[in-house]
Amino acid sequence: MADDMHTLGEKTAQVLQDTQEFKDLKAAFATMKADEETFQLFKEFEQVQLNLQQKQMTGQQPTEDEMKHVQEVAGRVSKKDAIKALMEKERGLNDLLTELNKTITEPIQDIYKG
Repeated sequence: MADDMHTLGEKTAQVLQDTQEFKDLKAAFATMKADEETFQLFKEFEQVQLNLQQKQMTGQQPTEDEMKHVQEVAGRVSKKDAIKALMEKERGLNDLLTELNKTITEPIQDIYKG
């Protein structure tokens, strides 16, 4: 059974990689990464978000200075077209994954609908 699931997962991953949404995300990431300054800002933004999430998961509230830093980095990110394009492509791929999950779980929902 585990081998069947692994094979199904691999097949699904391959189909996903063949979608236009995946290809668009990959291209947008490559474009963004090609600009070193933009890529460094992107990595800083990811780290700021991770730090904020870790604090929230442990029940801590971010300090006022941390929130100002988050807002400052987010402001700089919002001015970078390459990062905005990447985020747009992420949304497209996430929409596709949401639809995929809905399709996969539909038989389970049907059981509960009786």
